[in-house]
Amino acid sequence: MTIPPADLARYADVVFDVAVPVEAGDRVLVNAEIEHAPLARALAEAAYARGARYVDIWYFDPFAKRSRVQHAPIETLSETPGWLDVRNDELERHGGVLVNIRGAATPDLLAGQDQVRAGRDRMPQLASRLRLRLHNLARWTIIPYATPEWARAVFGEPDQARLWRELRGILRLDEPDPVAAWQSRITELVRRAETLRKMKLDTVRFEGPGTDLTIGLLPQARWAAARLEDGKGRAFQANLPTEEVFTTPDHRRVNGVVRSTRPLALNGSVIRDLELTFAGGVATRVRASTGADVVRTHQATDQGAARLGELALVDGSSRVGRSGITYLETLLDENATCHLAWGAGLPPGVPEQLRSRPDAAGVNVSAVHVDFMVGGPDVTVTGITRGGGRVKLLRDDEWQI
Repeated sequence: MTIPPADLARYADVVFDVAVPVEAGDRVLVNAEIEHAPLARALAEAAYARGARYVDIWYFDPFAKRSRVQHAPIETLSETPGWLDVRNDELERHGGVLVNIRGAATPDLLAGQDQVRAGRDRMPQLASRLRLRLHNLARWTIIPYATPEWARAVFGEPDQARLWRELRGILRLDEPDPVAAWQSRITELVRRAETLRKMKLDTVRFEGPGTDLTIGLLPQARWAAARLEDGKGRAFQANLPTEEVFTTPDHRRVNGVVRSTRPLALNGSVIRDLELTFAGGVATRVRASTGADVVRTHQATDQGAARLGELALVDGSSRVGRSGITYLETLLDENATCHLAWGAGLPPGVPEQLRSRPDAAGVNVSAVHVDFMVGGPDVTVTGITRGGGRVKLLRDDEWQI
């Protein structure tokens, strides 16, 4: 099945009119896998039509990653090529747009490989790309594309057309005016974030099967949605789709146990039945039916990798969640339900006065950032104020505020 070119052109318009508006003279970087080429080409066409100076498409081949995990000397697996960082550094210097296309050709490509070796190789994730995103040094977004093998992982058969139909609705491309539909949804999420900010919560508690976790928040915690601004004040939308409101927690005040409610696809490995125990902010125990050593190795990357950097709330009105499908792609699954992330804290969730000394203020610092899903109809989320007052935030996947 070939996705209709008209659909891809309409999609590219939404990306460059809503997610990362392109201005004349912009440099545009597109990161993709080989199977994403039809969408990457549609993005290049749309970007140049809007006056882009140059569009650079970089294709990653996950099968080469598997060969590296199998054969390369173990001490080299954590290395990333410096020439790829130069590409991102140039975008930071000039400003512009970064588009990351998701939808792995084979989400479980590294199944059966040594988990410690797999956990060491973080390609195609680059520290320079994470820096661009964390500090909004460019307008950036992450978007999905349907591939046959991704469809096989989700549905058991390579039904790309079925997966694209699901994505079409999730991306609001089925709306008469997708741009207006997204603007309305983003406005709704921003208002929800403002409501949470005004509540001045001190902690948030997750309770459900296998989960009883309390997470401390930063003083004057900022709640945000996906509408962000780059260094020049130009607005962009970090994820497409987006259904979340999020904040950056105090990494020192996390205690209890949390059980992931969906599998986590992590750089070619699928982690199932993940359970993390936290004490004093640190993940002290990792359990999973598959991929536990991948997580342990990943969380050993640096001192912040085993601490939390994000808390995000998603309710049952999410189009991703309403599809009833686990996509084995974090971009989609994190917008289906509440999620947390180990690794770096997100600056948009940090009050301005705390940004000069982030670690001392309780903002996690790390070279990694990995979201994992913890919400659902069986999980209740409660906010606790500084005075000890309690208010239900989410119950049965519905907002209570």
